[in-house]
Amino acid sequence: MTHYNEIKAMLSASPKTWLITGVAGFIGSNLLETLLLLNQKVVGLDNFATGHHHNLDEVKSLVSDENWANFSFISGDIRDFETCENATQNVDYVLHQAALGSVPRSIADPILTNSSNITGFLNMLTAAKNAKVKNFVYAASSSTYGDHPALPKVEETIGNPLSPYAVTKYVNELYAAVFKRTYDFNSIGLRYFNVFGQRQDPNGAYAAVIPKWTAAMIGDEEVIINGDGETSRDFCFIENTVQANILSATAEEQGLNQIYNVAVGDRTSLNELFSNISLALAGNQINYKKSPVYEDFRIGDVRHSQADITKIKNLLHYEPEFDIKSGILKAMPWYTTFLKT
Repeated sequence: MTHYNEIKAMLSASPKTWLITGVAGFIGSNLLETLLLLNQKVVGLDNFATGHHHNLDEVKSLVSDENWANFSFISGDIRDFETCENATQNVDYVLHQAALGSVPRSIADPILTNSSNITGFLNMLTAAKNAKVKNFVYAASSSTYGDHPALPKVEETIGNPLSPYAVTKYVNELYAAVFKRTYDFNSIGLRYFNVFGQRQDPNGAYAAVIPKWTAAMIGDEEVIINGDGETSRDFCFIENTVQANILSATAEEQGLNQIYNVAVGDRTSLNELFSNISLALAGNQINYKKSPVYEDFRIGDVRHSQADITKIKNLLHYEPEFDIKSGILKAMPWYTTFLKT
């Protein structure tokens, strides 16, 4: 039995109370689904800035009525401190996913990104500290590595940030470290590397590449690649990310107050990604024949990204179950069902 399976068995036998911010979003709703299936009590907070009611409806359809009865929802904004205080009462663990993602969005509106990702983060961190939450796990970002050229990315070595979004995520890490030194409050930051999977929104100007391309291919539309297609990323399937969050929340003392990469530890170019999605669609009776259209590189994007996951494997016993190909194959039935509508 893996350590992760041991933790899930322990939680099922002794349920805890969790707060998920951004619960109606892509990652938040997947965390909700997993925790409810483990018979946990979950409080969810969201203002639907980027989340969707249909994500919660889908989770409800996938769990039992008894599981769903363990979920309570708060409609609110993390930029309101009173809302954060109310949400953190009698909570064991916080999984803080609420944020405004996207490098391009932060470049277009740095003030809005700052208010959500820094003010909102500090509100949640302070409220959780005041409520004596056992552990505060938050979504950090691989964008924090900035212009540092070395691969793979190691947690202790970062460069200069390349976007306002990257600045906000680095500030989160600084605040979390200060709260440990000043208040002895425990937290863990998870630097996500290009998470993908079911319930990731394909729509809008800031949609992530995998759902955006998949939706375009299903609709027989053009796929746009920024640059020459050799830009590469460490794509991480959602179930790996859920595992990292649960292991972080329940970490022993030696694993607390750390920053961890959450990824697979591999690198896939955009050209390779295009081929992988095409093949997975073909396996679902959708044959996409168009070639991609290449346009200019996107401002603020790093050229290559790959994580070193040694630290999270050693300290939290994280073992990613899905690579890029197996993750896309598992997610594709959801894409072909929900992106057709």
